[in-house]
Amino acid sequence: MIRALIVDDELHAREELAALLLETGEFEIVGCCANAMEAIKAINRERPQVLFLDIEMPVLSGFQLLSMIDPGQMPNVVFVTAYDEFALKAFEEKTLDYLLKPVDRERLAKTVEKLKSAVGEGTSPSYETPALSRIPCVGVGRIKLIDPAEVDYVRSDPSGVHLVTVQGECFTELTLKVLEQRTDLLRCHKQYLVNAGRIDEILLQEGGCAEIRTRAGATLPVSRRYLKSLRDAFNF
Repeated sequence: MIRALIVDDELHAREELAALLLETGEFEIVGCCANAMEAIKAINRERPQVLFLDIEMPVLSGFQLLSMIDPGQMPNVVFVTAYDEFALKAFEEKTLDYLLKPVDRERLAKTVEKLKSAVGEGTSPSYETPALSRIPCVGVGRIKLIDPAEVDYVRSDPSGVHLVTVQGECFTELTLKVLEQRTDLLRCHKQYLVNAGRIDEILLQEGGCAEIRTRAGATLPVSRRYLKSLRDAFNF
């Protein structure tokens, strides 16, 4: 059985696709999500093998969602969209396959065969994704979108990943790895990223470690592993 996650902001579309997938006898539906933030949380938790993804969704699109997924957890992606077939030609190399709404059973059968082959290979797919221009953070009844340039630093602890800005602190479902790879934030420690433009000073210590002090007055650890990349970034 192929573990599948459905992401679409329309309830009817999610229910209809889930029924069609179950009808094939090839899928286990591990979740149905209405937006990108729900989807990231489900992907981190369920590790689906395939993502059936709507392109046009409020706040964050399907393309933006792909930029938010940890490369090590990237599922095979099938776009499910109302775009016409001509427009979708531009997306063919950015995903395993696509389905047009309303989904046709015969067309779905071809997608299922592609998925069975891809999942059988056991390799992690890789898709071209843009840099993150804004980082989505979860609030009570809202999604706050933060410009990476406004971030002082990012820390990870058992409760999750937290962005710290001069306005305060907020929680994101994105991993440190995603933020490191898809923004200009620099890794300084296994649990910290820092905005190079917000660094006030780097205090060198014995043993090859260091500390960073940010303009906002925070003190961050720098491990030996990441001190070299900081030296390269600042030419010291």
